Amino acid sequence: MQLGKRALAALGLTLWLGAGLVHATNAEVIKRSFCVFDPVGSNGPLFNVMKSVRPTALGWGVDLDLRAYTDEKIASEDFKAGQCDSVLLTGTRAREYNQFTGSIEALGALTSEAQMRILLQTLAQPSAASLLQKDNYEVVGILPAGSIYLFIRDRNVDTVEELQGKKIATLDYDNAAVTMVRHVGASVVGANSANFAGKFNNGSVDLAYAPAVAYQPLELYKGVNPDGGIYQYRLAQMTFQMIDHRDRFPDDYGDRMRAYALSRVDEAYGLIRQAEKDIPASTWMHPTQQQVADYDRMLGEVRVSLRDAGTYDARALKLMRAIRCKDDATRAECALAAE
Repeated sequence: MQLGKRALAALGLTLWLGAGLVHATNAEVIKRSFCVFDPVGSNGPLFNVMKSVRPTALGWGVDLDLRAYTDEKIASEDFKAGQCDSVLLTGTRAREYNQFTGSIEALGALTSEAQMRILLQTLAQPSAASLLQKDNYEVVGILPAGSIYLFIRDRNVDTVEELQGKKIATLDYDNAAVTMVRHVGASVVGANSANFAGKFNNGSVDLAYAPAVAYQPLELYKGVNPDGGIYQYRLAQMTFQMIDHRDRFPDDYGDRMRAYALSRVDEAYGLIRQAEKDIPASTWMHPTQQQVADYDRMLGEVRVSLRDAGTYDARALKLMRAIRCKDDATRAECALAAE
């Protein structure tokens, strides 16, 4: 569930710009590497956006040396090997380093912007720091990228049952996505951020999943038109996550960076809402109440199976269930025992 370069730029720009150029005082400045995944490399939009975090970090005594990676897997491996002090990865890749934050993207776990905001506010509190630390890894920033929707070439495919036998472009390194596709009886067609849109647009697959901000820059309207649509059911919430080797940064660095990331959430959601608004109204497919219930039930089953298989963190699922029920106590699941 990843974005194209223009979508990345749009999402990230206002998250990180706006921090004035400040300098550390009363403390020695330390230099640390920050490995940033950007499929375009050092000239790419995401890498350029991340440059603007440097003034803020410098004010805390950390001079970040940004390094561009066009392959997210290699960026992750170099971080794991200690060649990067910090790294920016998609939430799916981040699951390897922190199962709790990697579970934020759990299928159906958060169903609205309001719910995501509650979670981000909760995790930005200093008291939540222990949940964001595992071994020597620490998640120091979580950036929302919007709800994930199904993009469909044939709008007659609008129920769980009709997904059977359909080909879905799937990030094949994401066990959760593979499990979901197989659970509904659909066929996994391996894809990545560079080719999933092309597979959908040229008809190699019947469906793909992505946030609304990918619609224009990845030209997904070519696959949607003339007979398809976007199913307006929120499958999951996409995130980008910054992860550090904890012992290489000041003790308060994580709390400060998380607070700063949270301060940019309004801009991020403004862009996400605009992207959804810019999609033609006729493109959206509106599920019935029964269809929503069917998808809720199906994704609930998948979440539990992935929790039991060790993919999702049980504490994260419990917290997000509480947030869902606080946001909408009428949900059927809220009258049942917790996951």
